[in-house]
Amino acid sequence: QVQLVESGGGLVQAGGSLRLSCAASGRTTFSSYGMGWFRQAPGKEREIVAAISGSGGRTYYADSVKGRFSISRDNAKNAVHLQMNSLTAEDTGVYYCAAAPSGTFYLARSQGEYNYWGQGTQVTVSS
Repeated sequence: QVQLVESGGGLVQAGGSLRLSCAASGRTTFSSYGMGWFRQAPGKEREIVAAISGSGGRTYYADSVKGRFSISRDNAKNAVHLQMNSLTAEDTGVYYCAAAPSGTFYLARSQGEYNYWGQGTQVTVSS
């Protein structure tokens, strides 16, 4: 079992930045889990934003956030972060942290691969 708690969401003006964090806990080896950030905008389906392998050596970004968002992890602190820059109104939504029991090197990109989810944190970008 893995418990995930997100933090760092809030209200920001377009062009601004936010840094989301996700703290993981549980009787497990954090580095054996791929981690992902997902978001759900009002009236839309949840979509992947970024993912990182257990070792941190491989990353994935949705086309809509490439060059603006950066995912990182600190396995010593059981934490994963999402640095979001140049935010636009289209980035508004609830952001979820998720964990996939995918091992050290595999990069999980689909929602079905993620077994554990946080409660979500709201990000609102005003234009």
